[in-house]
Amino acid sequence: MFDHEWFAGRGFVEQRDEAKWRCALRRFDQFTRENALDDGEFVQFWDDLKIRTLVYLRDGFSYEVKEVVDVASRAHFTFECEPVDDQYRVGAFIISLPYEDIVRIEVFAVPQEEMPEDMPAITGFRARGETPPPS
Repeated sequence: MFDHEWFAGRGFVEQRDEAKWRCALRRFDQFTRENALDDGEFVQFWDDLKIRTLVYLRDGFSYEVKEVVDVASRAHFTFECEPVDDQYRVGAFIISLPYEDIVRIEVFAVPQEEMPEDMPAITGFRARGETPPPS
C-alpha cells in the first residue's frame, strides 16, 4: 500500500490535508468545507496547524517523521526522524525504510499552542533485548 508514489504523490498530501480540515472544522464548527476558506480567522488557524506523522513498522518499531528527505533513490522511504530523547536532538537522524515494512501511517493536526510537550514513545532508538537493571 505505501510506496514512493504514496509519499511523493497525492496520498500523503491528502492525508495531511484531511487531518487539518477535520481539526480546523472542530474548532470552527459553524463552517463547512465549502465556506470555511472565506473566513480569515479560519484560514489563519489552518495555516498555523502543526502536522505530526508517525510511521509504524512490521517489527514493532515506530518513528515520528520530522521531514521527508528528497534523495535520488526511490527504493526506500527516506526521512529525518524526530528523536524522542534529548541526547539525540543535537544531531540529525536520517532513516531509510523499505516501503513494504511500513504497516501504518498516522497523521494528525494540532494547534501549535496545544501541542503536547511530551513526545510519543518512539521505539526506533531503543536496543532490542535490553535487560532490566539488577534490583
